[in-house]
Amino acid sequence: MPPSTHTVTNQAPPLTDYDVFSTDAALAEGVARHIAPEQAEEARAELAGLGRAAGSAQAQEWGRQANENPPVLRTHDRFGHRIDEVEFHPAWHHLMEQAVNAGLTDAWSRPDGQLRRTAGFYVWSQVEAGHSCPVSMTHAAVPALRKEPELAAEWEPRLSAHRYDYGLDRPASAKLGAIAGMGMTEKQGGSDVRANTTEAVPLSGEGEYTLLGHKWFCSAPMSDVFLVLARTAPAAGDGGLTCFLVPRVLPDGTRNAFRIQRLKDKLGNRSNASSEIEFDGTTWARRVGEEGRGVATIIEMVAATRLDCVTGSAALMRQAVAQATHHTAHRSAFGRPLVEQPLMRNVLADMALESEAATTLALRLAAAYDSAAGEGPQAAADRAFLRLALPTAKYWVTKRCVPLTGEALECLGGNGYVEESPMPRLLREAPLNSLWEGSGNVQALDVLRALQRSPQSLDAFLTEIGRAHGADHRLDAAVKDVFAQLADLEGIEARARRLVERMALVLQGSLLVRFAPTAVSDAFCASRLGGDWGAAFGTLPSGADLAALVERALPQQ
Repeated sequence: MPPSTHTVTNQAPPLTDYDVFSTDAALAEGVARHIAPEQAEEARAELAGLGRAAGSAQAQEWGRQANENPPVLRTHDRFGHRIDEVEFHPAWHHLMEQAVNAGLTDAWSRPDGQLRRTAGFYVWSQVEAGHSCPVSMTHAAVPALRKEPELAAEWEPRLSAHRYDYGLDRPASAKLGAIAGMGMTEKQGGSDVRANTTEAVPLSGEGEYTLLGHKWFCSAPMSDVFLVLARTAPAAGDGGLTCFLVPRVLPDGTRNAFRIQRLKDKLGNRSNASSEIEFDGTTWARRVGEEGRGVATIIEMVAATRLDCVTGSAALMRQAVAQATHHTAHRSAFGRPLVEQPLMRNVLADMALESEAATTLALRLAAAYDSAAGEGPQAAADRAFLRLALPTAKYWVTKRCVPLTGEALECLGGNGYVEESPMPRLLREAPLNSLWEGSGNVQALDVLRALQRSPQSLDAFLTEIGRAHGADHRLDAAVKDVFAQLADLEGIEARARRLVERMALVLQGSLLVRFAPTAVSDAFCASRLGGDWGAAFGTLPSGADLAALVERALPQQ
């Protein structure tokens, strides 16, 4: 009998059965750095448990199945009744259940809640990013609802409950927990929500309205409740854009008029349902916040989801680096493991730097959110810091996700290009957070707006980076360059991206100089701030400690 030609050699084993939290040094150290000592042990155990679940073969199989079996829209039942339901593969529900049960929709009810929730969101998003969208919006709806205390008292316990209870067969009041979605953009305006045309007509009940109009992108249309923007009807005096709460099922158990026209066929994020919807003039809604203050009301939700965009991109980058370092540690070429070859090691180390900088920044923002919820000078300073740091981080971290995931895929070669690999899913997902909740230009212009209208935010930003003053001459020089750019107002709008990029880099550099090992901070400052860097990953300077950087990033099974 002839020998088999199908003996498998020199292939990396799948990256499964590892702790996604504990084997990520930047993440674990960052949580320990920011969390209150009395919360540390509980948080570490909680996150390690979620990390082991995220690294399990079962969870990764759920991620694959959810991605390969996208949701299906059912507009009518077999008798012709309009139902407007979205069907999901069971794997989606398993992922949602784990996320909700782990408290990823609840950052508001416990000490260090934002930090713990952000770290958990970072861990669990690495399994499959599509389902993270409704998780994010459910969490983010709470601060907007608090503009209307009566609604917050009714809905916050449902949205923050650690119970996933799917289905439109009963009102939210009869469920163990609820999920929230959002609808802001319309096809004629996109990011320019002030061009929205959806109308709201007041009813006799206090704060009750009907809606007539459409939403071009409505996320997670299977959710129990939505926050949307609509303009009060001209007959009511055109009070301007107002925020409204729209339940899918009315308090009496009947379906609200919520017409799903179609699901978007997206580049990535395929397990999640994004839709076009219409309100037919009988759609019942309740006002949230003051009439005409809709943007100011819903911006609280937008800010929270922007932090999740930063965190989600950091998570994608971390998973891409984990896959690349794992693969190259187990694959040999030209007589030795790929991970030991100098040029490959430079590529891996460069990506690891980018990933750690993103992770460190996301955790600092989460810690600032916790502080900002309090009282006193530090809380006020962190609120001012977030006003500038959040759009800065959202701009830069989400922008870095696409080139990094593409480079990481290349590290796996042809094995990374086939659909059995997790890499194509990561690459397709990578652009999403850059355009979600405001594209790059929107973020850059928001930074300029903050600089012009909130001078205290610049003071807080400079105070933060100033904590690393004198620790690295390249960082100090880069900070001076930022000062020079801020002082030159001529044509600043056209230069906004350059300015925001530099601000993000000095903020990341200052955090790494203060908190990361010397090998990390030195390589970051030399390359990103000192200019000793090329235009692609794998161009770190010769003095960088490549081995230490790769070893720090390598997940251990």
